[in-house]
Parts: sequence; structure tokens; C-alpha cells
Amino acid sequence: MQSGRAKGRGKLMDKAILLAVAASVCTATASLCQRKGAKDNETAGFDARLLVRLARQPAWLLGIAAMIGGFAFQITALRYGDLALVQPILAAELLFVFGYLAIAGTRRVTGRDLLAAAAMSAGIGAFLRLAAPSGGRLHAPGSSWLLAGLVTASVVVAALAVAFGLGRRPGAPRSRRAGVLGAATGISWGFMAAVIKELSSHLGGGPGAIVSAWSLYVLLAAGAVTMLLATHALASGPLAASQPGFTILDPLAASLLGVFLFGEHIRTDGAALAGEVLALAVVIAGAAALSRSSLIAGEDAPAAGQPQPAPSGVVSSAPASRPPADPADQPVPAAARVGPPGSSRGNQDLDPVRAAA
Repeated sequence: MQSGRAKGRGKLMDKAILLAVAASVCTATASLCQRKGAKDNETAGFDARLLVRLARQPAWLLGIAAMIGGFAFQITALRYGDLALVQPILAAELLFVFGYLAIAGTRRVTGRDLLAAAAMSAGIGAFLRLAAPSGGRLHAPGSSWLLAGLVTASVVVAALAVAFGLGRRPGAPRSRRAGVLGAATGISWGFMAAVIKELSSHLGGGPGAIVSAWSLYVLLAAGAVTMLLATHALASGPLAASQPGFTILDPLAASLLGVFLFGEHIRTDGAALAGEVLALAVVIAGAAALSRSSLIAGEDAPAAGQPQPAPSGVVSSAPASRPPADPADQPVPAAARVGPPGSSRGNQDLDPVRAAA
């Protein structure tokens, strides 16, 4: 009798693991496709019409479809397995993204890049597994929701100020802007996860209970803001800079909000706490190594043929009236340029085929 129950639980766990892996692959595909669609629409500041332009990009729409598929796989996986089992597997999304870039990308992914991505995925997975959030209440007090919303909004607004301040600064690396926006997006997704948990408690009451719940409308508003944040993060710079924020800060923010809002319990005994600190240290070390990745440095470098700015305080001694030494260096009139804006940069971090020079 007990062996039959054990086999049944084992089958359910196998289903949960396979579905969680499928969800992770789908979300990694979503990031890759959305970055590919957004690369030709890069922006240094806030652009309210960015979503409208991207809606015409097939790659972007494919990414949205993959995101919906990943959400469906995740929900189904949680039906067969606990959050402590499913959530760490979802952290493998970062490793899938870098694996694709290593196979199909045009920029070389070094072993250090893959090791850093694996360390971050393993670190956040180990942290969630050791913390094992559990218990708690179905609903949080209104005052707690107000405080959580204000803190989340303040962090996001501060990140936007930093990111768009970098966008207006000449010579600022695009990877820093993408990284800051990626972090803000991950925190926003964590807040959305908490709102979804609140909304899920009304599912048993039927459509009327769902429509009358305030959490539904907060979810719609937060979802729209988060989608706009993710769009700007993907359009601001290399995917290698924004993806860690998506993957790492989402579950961390959700776990912290679960403890604060719903009174969930995480393990704080000596061994578990030491393991959690070590896991977070591995995540930080991986992020530090990844910040020096060639995938990021390569995109921050000026494109071939673009003039590099002279150091401040240095004045060129060449006369301004001297013509270029080579006719090929003559500037091309705007009317004679071929291709959409930004096409000369190409999809260097995603497109496996480089245009012939």
C-alpha cells in the first residue's frame, strides 16, 4: 500500500520536473525572441510607443507566445509538485539563454561566461530549495499591501531614474542601463507573483468573486507596467545584461514578499541559514563574473566605422578643413543610406548569421 503511494508521488514529481523544465525553456525562448525583436528598436530613454512598434515584429510576438506557454507550464507544474521543487528548476532559464548564445550566437561565449551563468542558476535554485517557503495565510492586510506596493514602486522609480540618466549620459555603457532595467523588471515580476497568490485565493468563489477582487485590477495594472519595463530592458542593451535580473530577482522578491505579506516561513536553522548565505554569495560571484562577459563588453564597444569620442580635455591638432585621406572615409549622405536605423549593428547577440561585409 505504502509502496503504491510512493510510486504515485514519484510519478507526480516526475511530471512536475518535466513541466518545470518545459516552462524554463519557454521563458528562455521568450527572452531570446523578444530581444531579437527589440534590437532594431533600441532606445536610450522612455518610449511609450515602443510596445506599439514591437507588436509589428514577428519575433517579438513569438516571444510573447512563448511567455504565455511558459506561464501555462509553470501553473501545471505547480499542480503536480510543490513550489520548493518547481521554483529552483525555473532558475535554469538563465543557463538555457546562455547555452543558446553559445551555440547560435555570433559572439563567442567563453567557459567563464557559462560557468558564471551556471553558478547564478545553481545559487538561486539552492537558496530557494534551502529556504523552502511554506505555510502562511491566504490574504494579507491592506496596510501591508500598501507598504509593499509603495516600496516596490519606489525601487522601480529609482531604477528608472538611474537607467534613463545613464541613457542621457554620452558614452555610458548600454549594458548598465539594460542591467538596471532588468533588475527593476525582476522585482516587478516578484510583486506580480504575490498579487497572483492573493488572486488565486478567490478562484474557488467563481467568476463573480474574481471580478470583484481588487487583486485582479492591481494585477492588470502591474502587468502592463512590468511589460513596459521588460520591453525597455530588452531594447536598451545586450540580453546578457538584462536576463540575470529577470531570472534572479523575480524569485527573490517573491520570496521576501511572501514572508512579509502572507507570513510564509523560511528555514532559519543554523545549517539552512549558512547554506542560504553561501548560495547567495555564489549568485553574487556569478553576477560579478558575468558583468565582465565578452557578450556585454562586445556590445558596449562602438560599432565598426563609428568615430570614437576623444578624451575630455584633448583637442585634436589636425586642421578641421583637411579632407579625409581616403575617399571611402567620406560621410555617406542620409538619403543614400540603405536599411532601417540600427541595422548596421545587427543582431549580434542572437542572430546566427552575420551579413557578408
